[in-house]
Amino acid sequence: MIVALIPLAIAQAAPALDPKTATYELRIYHAAPGKLDALNARFRGHTLKLFERHGMKNVAYWVEQPNEKSPGGRVVYVLAYPSRAARDASWAAFGADPEWKKVAAASEANGKLVEKVDSIFMTQADYSPAIRF
Repeated sequence: MIVALIPLAIAQAAPALDPKTATYELRIYHAAPGKLDALNARFRGHTLKLFERHGMKNVAYWVEQPNEKSPGGRVVYVLAYPSRAARDASWAAFGADPEWKKVAAASEANGKLVEKVDSIFMTQADYSPAIRF
């Protein structure tokens, strides 16, 4: 019973997120050869839910169209946080989450899904169309 309340307690403790002042993180995952479908399945089935559990706001996800430089495409997504410090705390909690460790181990039983991750931190420009959470 107590375990079931932990995600609720984390969600209630998370500070309100203002789209105008939030810290946004653009993340680009370079999938290992032949692993894009498995990576997408992991995001679809587990990762988004776990991100939310740890105070990360899922803004949007894309799959890059195949091209000469990246024939398999890449997963590109944006997360939002109240601050950079909140981001760091969320990722630390996510990385330590036993459910994530189990999901990661199972999904990578036949090899790593991601070869490289690019990360860019952003704030919303004053002329940007409104972002609604």
